[in-house]
Amino acid sequence: MNHAMTRRRAIAATAALLTAARAATPCGAFAQGSTTPEVKKATLGYIALTDASPLIIAKEKGFFAKHGMPDVEVSKQASWGATRDNLVLGGAGGGIDGAHILTPMPYMMHTGRITQNNQPVPMAILARLNTNGQALSVASKHAGARLDAGPLKKALNAESKVAMTFRGGTHDLWIRYWLAAAGIDPDKDVQTIVVPPPQMVANMKVGTMDAFCVGEPWNDQLVRQKLGYTAAVTGELWKDHPEKSFALRADFVAANPKAAEALTAAVIEAQRWCDDAGNKAEMCEIVGRRAWFNVPVVDILSRSQGNIDYGDGRKVENSPLLMKFWRDHASYPFRSHDLWFLTEDIRWGVLPEGTDTAKLIAEVNREGVWRAAAARAGVANSEMPSGTSRGRETFFDGKVFDPENPAAYLASLDIKKTVRS
Repeated sequence: MNHAMTRRRAIAATAALLTAARAATPCGAFAQGSTTPEVKKATLGYIALTDASPLIIAKEKGFFAKHGMPDVEVSKQASWGATRDNLVLGGAGGGIDGAHILTPMPYMMHTGRITQNNQPVPMAILARLNTNGQALSVASKHAGARLDAGPLKKALNAESKVAMTFRGGTHDLWIRYWLAAAGIDPDKDVQTIVVPPPQMVANMKVGTMDAFCVGEPWNDQLVRQKLGYTAAVTGELWKDHPEKSFALRADFVAANPKAAEALTAAVIEAQRWCDDAGNKAEMCEIVGRRAWFNVPVVDILSRSQGNIDYGDGRKVENSPLLMKFWRDHASYPFRSHDLWFLTEDIRWGVLPEGTDTAKLIAEVNREGVWRAAAARAGVANSEMPSGTSRGRETFFDGKVFDPENPAAYLASLDIKKTVRS
């Protein structure tokens, strides 16, 4: 009799537990399936730059597979122009579904400013990939220019060539800001040319360029080959500035919202892994491999650890301006930062003065997906920013960008080339 009562009590207890479990997860057995990606594959592009590391690490370390997308391909692109063209094609057309990308590019594609026949290609920014980690490099013959580009004013002329990686992209905006702050008009006083990142050092070697702006590891490689020096790292222009983004075609996000969230969660996990100091050496060994960058680890590691040899006698150890992937909200796509990029592209005539920036940002910036993906990746609420703006930003020359009043910032800039709609 005691045995029978014990058995009945056990059955009743089990039933009570099951009832409680159903109440906690109303969808029952389907709760887990509700986060299952619609597809297992996506093709993502990257350029051989250290800030592409989160995509590569997400693939190599199995983070994409962990979030239900084992067949993700991470495909090297020859240039930012090739990245754009393959995004226009889309994964279904033999191109790519998303990419490691210069933050302004999705906006320029979304508006049709950089696509064939000005045909808009709707895009979505899901995460920022990094802050800091770019540099302004100068040929050895122009020694003297540093954060103040003033010494170049006499050395350069209308035939001098300064290179960046894509018109209206981040590197274009950094080098323009740096030159303009010293009174050098990048549209009149020099020739501003486009060179793909992996070709920067080779072009400097043959003497066809006077200066360039690009991400690592190419600035450090230039120094190690004794072909030039780093005038400044971009964190000196603007501490913890936003840089690359993780973006997808908007139609991919619309058709595969769970897959978009899964991809972003995998990228976030990879960013956290990359930002761990104990993983830096392994990260650089992985991305330096022939299959990815085909670059010696020594050209990648030092600056990834914050150790900067400027190549002109200056050396900094443990710089706080190293590339950040996660810390200090590096991964979150602040809308205020997107607004700065759009404002600068208006400044230089890439976008017209009448651009409705608020509407554009609302369409392209999907910070809500980031938050859902971060939660999926196990990020605590305390690690997420409370708002969509980082507030007022101060630059090395004293200029202040207030996202509440971008027009005042634009008006404060002496050198600009705005165009009407």
